[in-house]
Amino acid sequence: MHLKYGPVVRIAPDELSFADPTAFKEIYGHQVGKSAGRLEFTKDPHFYQVVKIQPPSILSAEKDLHSLLRRSLAPGFSDRSLRQQEGIISGHIDKLMQRLREKSSSGQPLDMADWFSWVTLDIIGDLALGEPLGCVETGTKEGTWGRYVFVSPFANALLVGFRYLNVGFLAIPVLVWVVVNITKKAKMLQNALGRRLNSEERPDLVEGLMQKQRAGGIDAGVVETTSATVLVAGTETTATLLSGMTYLLLMNPDALERVTWEVRTSFKSEEEIDLISTQRLEYMLACLSEALRIYPPVSPGLPRIVPKGGAQICGEMVPEGTILSVGHYAVYHHPDYWTAPSEFHPERFLGDSKFANDKLEALQPFSIGPRDCIGRNLAYAEMRLILARILFSFDMRIAPESVGWLDGQKAYTFWEKPDLNVYLSLRCK
Repeated sequence: MHLKYGPVVRIAPDELSFADPTAFKEIYGHQVGKSAGRLEFTKDPHFYQVVKIQPPSILSAEKDLHSLLRRSLAPGFSDRSLRQQEGIISGHIDKLMQRLREKSSSGQPLDMADWFSWVTLDIIGDLALGEPLGCVETGTKEGTWGRYVFVSPFANALLVGFRYLNVGFLAIPVLVWVVVNITKKAKMLQNALGRRLNSEERPDLVEGLMQKQRAGGIDAGVVETTSATVLVAGTETTATLLSGMTYLLLMNPDALERVTWEVRTSFKSEEEIDLISTQRLEYMLACLSEALRIYPPVSPGLPRIVPKGGAQICGEMVPEGTILSVGHYAVYHHPDYWTAPSEFHPERFLGDSKFANDKLEALQPFSIGPRDCIGRNLAYAEMRLILARILFSFDMRIAPESVGWLDGQKAYTFWEKPDLNVYLSLRCK
């Protein structure tokens, strides 16, 4: 769309889509410099709070409540807390590696998209709720918590679309299904958070929220919706990137060979692979950046509303009330900002002169500004640890039916991923 019509496209009577990296800072960034004192670009409620019966979460909360929630959650997502949580994270990856060894011995391909979803849910569930969810152990998304998190991205997109079109009555069948499921899920989450609230303090993701709730500073309903947001966002985005990364490496054998060599020559055993040591894997980190560019877990723009008085975006005055967004996928695949944008070249993030004109600052997969992704450090930690351990221990080969896995995928905020069938075998060298 942007390649045909230009960097700014009106996609609805009152909505503009941008494919210009400058717009990231101007729409989502902190209010500093020329923007100091400007009113915040608020989130579009049609997109962020589809079902109004729910209390606001950290995603949909207005400025003051969002600041309170963010301050409460920040200690749990800090580098210090992450180091304290490393044992929990590694324990779940240990279980994943054990199950992959067991399952791969049959010689049948494994759906790695599923396995990445299960391990990331186990990790985020333990860190947020303080109890094991057992998804890797059962090896199915049909379990109670699997049904909680793994809902169709299409259903949510359908509700959003009905609200934008002001034909909400057409959404009643879908809405009834959503409300029934929300009620069931709310009860599950209430029980889990009740147990967490009455347990000992631990350096996990929600301890700050728990402390605020105990002191009466945050409503229980807001704690529930924010915890649910942490569960879903912390699972889906990381699992999606790991799936995309695996596919892109398998379809680019030179890159797979190089990153495998880097991992296997950097460590003598799996036990040496940890949060600190994986930060030194330069090529693997470049592969992660390139996978985030080609297959961003959240591909569309995240809509904001221009505040009173209007605002200047990319040199153009935009009137108040206009909905704006910057399309991640559009920016990350635009030839004005990237050399060979559809091709997988991790070298572009390592200073290769062939990519000297690439605008690396255009890559903002975790967004920027006061509402950027609070789970960025955790996501990178999980991705580094899981990918490094799989590359260290297994040789991988894509199953014929999964060649072209990226082709034709639909994105409704999150991608609707098909099976990613991969043959795993214990490394032969």
